[in-house]
Amino acid sequence: MGWLVFGGLIAFSLFQLYTAIDKPLMAQLQRSVHLGFALGLAFLLFPARKSMLKKGKVAWYDIILAILGVVVGSYWPLMMEEIVMRPGTVTEVDYMIGLMAILLVLEATRRTVGLPITIIAVLFIVYAIYGPYMPDFIAHRGLSLERLVQTMFFTTEGILGTPLGVSSTFIFVFLLFGAFLVKTGVGAYFNDLAALIAGKRVGGPAKVAIFSSALQGTVSGSSVANVVTSGSFTIPMMKRLGYNKNFAGAVEAASSTGGQLMPPIMGAAAFLMVEFIGGGITYWDIAKAAAIPAILYFTGIWIMTHFEAKRLGLKGLSDDEIPSKKEVLSKIHLLFPILAIIILLMANFSVMRAALIAIAITVVVSSIRKDTRMSLRDFIDALADGARTAIPVAVATACAGIIVGVVTKTGLGLKMANSLVSIAKAITTHPEMLLFLTLLFTMIASIILGMGSPTTANYVITSTIAAPAVILMGVPELSAHLFVFYFGIIADITPPVALAAFAAAGVSGGEPIRTGVISAKLAVAAFIIPYMFVFSPELLMIDASIPEIAWVVMTAFCGMIAIGAGLIGHWFRKVFWYERIVAIIAGLLMMYPEGMSDAIGLGIFAVLIALQIFYKNDKSQPAAMKI
Repeated sequence: MGWLVFGGLIAFSLFQLYTAIDKPLMAQLQRSVHLGFALGLAFLLFPARKSMLKKGKVAWYDIILAILGVVVGSYWPLMMEEIVMRPGTVTEVDYMIGLMAILLVLEATRRTVGLPITIIAVLFIVYAIYGPYMPDFIAHRGLSLERLVQTMFFTTEGILGTPLGVSSTFIFVFLLFGAFLVKTGVGAYFNDLAALIAGKRVGGPAKVAIFSSALQGTVSGSSVANVVTSGSFTIPMMKRLGYNKNFAGAVEAASSTGGQLMPPIMGAAAFLMVEFIGGGITYWDIAKAAAIPAILYFTGIWIMTHFEAKRLGLKGLSDDEIPSKKEVLSKIHLLFPILAIIILLMANFSVMRAALIAIAITVVVSSIRKDTRMSLRDFIDALADGARTAIPVAVATACAGIIVGVVTKTGLGLKMANSLVSIAKAITTHPEMLLFLTLLFTMIASIILGMGSPTTANYVITSTIAAPAVILMGVPELSAHLFVFYFGIIADITPPVALAAFAAAGVSGGEPIRTGVISAKLAVAAFIIPYMFVFSPELLMIDASIPEIAWVVMTAFCGMIAIGAGLIGHWFRKVFWYERIVAIIAGLLMMYPEGMSDAIGLGIFAVLIALQIFYKNDKSQPAAMKI
């Protein structure tokens, strides 16, 4: 059975590479074969009971489910001509296969990704069928089960929709690229490079975690995967230095979650964004727009961990814990594949072609040194690992397709958008306040919808249901999609369902909810930056000059310093409670993109710096400020 699964994984990767090198098949064929591989392998690799995983056995019913998954994936290729000849109608066999596809996708999603997104998909199916009985503001005529099955499996608006289409083309090749990078030791190299750059600084291990997680995020498609990969190295290091276990886990969780916001891959959501926004927007447009907000996000975490380290009096790593500079620099060639991806995308290569070339460059570059050289076994293992990583993504995007299909058929997205705007209008009619309230309600909806969902499915759900409300207010589509994407992603560190924080707590031995609360505090920039780029598109480099971009970035940076000092309670010295309040207010004023608020915020910021420096060595309250 082990060899059968291994062979299936290799075949999955070879099929994807073949269609990527030549050209993808017709949409329904490419997606259904992709789904068939994913379902068949999912039931063999992810058992219904964890006890079976420990025993290393496959239950008889999982073998049956795997076979049914392959049957579902084979149906379109085998019956293509007949299905095309009778559009809009389904035979009894079609109906059984379609119904089986829905049930298998839901069960495979539960096993590979978890219950949250599975429950959401089931609720949407119930909503589709019982539409006439829903509250007036979301009611619709309702779909029969036969019509629902026809939409879900025999059109490109359901399971075989755009999300699975992107998974079966762009995402798979990039995940395969990531697997090849891991085999050459790039993940470990990121940690060594981060330790060399930031290890000796105040609170060094925390800064290593931030830096390495940002780098890991350029090739990873999962917040939780980032946590368990780089966190196994950084969290114990932070705890040894003196960080509280909850804080150590929170730093890693916040940093790893930010990896999903960092170009070039952005947890594979960037590729979906191209398809969903359309209108001639390119992948490079999205990566460029996301760059400054992502950098500001990590800068915010860096600032807060720095202030926390100063508050606790923590130093950096010892010389023994810092990797050899000569050794690290001798492996600098391992960064070439990532640089190649960026250069190729800037040169307007297609996303898939850029990924294929980057895989080839990875193999060539790895051969420069004996310790990074890929053997034939490494090459084969990379093919298997890439396919294994892609299975949860493929299944999750198929499940997300169910949600998108229901939204499309029922018009729920527009109904939700109108409802959110109506609620905001009931509170205020002032244009700016109306927009702010709509954004606030959309933020809450995006965080709730994003809880427990992997990055790709997360974006599909939030962009389908929550983004229309922001677009309805006249916000550019790119800004609206990035807005809901940000809040869907930081659901991973927002209690009560903070999966990245829970994973970090598992590594650190801390309390999951407490770790989640600290993670959300460290990632406070992520709760502010999306509002900034809606009110000030300069942050996304949209129709903005270099001086305008520089001013927005500078005031945002100063704002994060002030907010960080206020939340942590330390700057050059201890920050007293009344100074903390003033610092947070000043920070928010500077982060609000408007001339007068920037001027007031910068003025208060300058006064606070002067007081901090003037009374730096005075541990008590400044005499002039004592109450």
